Amino acid sequence: MDRWKYFAITHHDHEILNPLSREKLSEFIGLLDLPRGVRVLDIGCGKGAALLEIVERCGGRGVGVDASPQFLDNARRTCARHGFTDRIDFLLQDGLTYSGPPESFDLAMCMGASWIFGGFRKTLRALAGFVKPGGLVVSGEPFAYHPPEAMQFPGRELPEQAQTSHAGNVAIGVDEGLVPLYTMVSSHDDWDRYQGLQWRAAERYALEHPDDPDLPEVLQKTRAQRDLYLRSEREELGWALYLFRK
Repeated sequence: MDRWKYFAITHHDHEILNPLSREKLSEFIGLLDLPRGVRVLDIGCGKGAALLEIVERCGGRGVGVDASPQFLDNARRTCARHGFTDRIDFLLQDGLTYSGPPESFDLAMCMGASWIFGGFRKTLRALAGFVKPGGLVVSGEPFAYHPPEAMQFPGRELPEQAQTSHAGNVAIGVDEGLVPLYTMVSSHDDWDRYQGLQWRAAERYALEHPDDPDLPEVLQKTRAQRDLYLRSEREELGWALYLFRK
């Protein structure tokens, strides 16, 4: 089935498409200490929650890039309700193909979508290329609570994100020449809400669309991820926002 259809179904009830509460996101944005008139780039912007809040607070301008037509439709509707259509450009494209001018943004973000660039290190490198000297880079990334050899992921290989610790992610930024300023780690409550809303949305979709030919795949994927999360990932994988200065 189309991957964006699957994500639209399972993330139907998510405002923020990461294991992060609205309160934590707002706190984190406040800590950015952004100037008025800030220019922001958000690669993998999803429904645009972070970008919209930043622009609302700071009166700046933003660019949001995402490959999901469903998520961008949602972001544009929210943007219109807030009266920001002249201040945020939403682009439907693969973030890897975005070719905005280098060193032209005050802040570049990629929250939970480092697969776009092929990993955390490449994501930080790409984002740093878009921000001015002294600008900010934000990335959301999973990390392992335990060494890889101690991880328990029955029936599949360790995910790539399980190879690096929280400290290791910070060290990658330092190695890329960035200055770490802050990290915000998701709690079990954040993870449970992020995962649980997906299970609920998929099961509700099954009741409302019993004739959808993609339904068996939707349920198989969601239930498999549910079981994996409850069996092992909840205790072994974390997620954090990482803030760096260029």
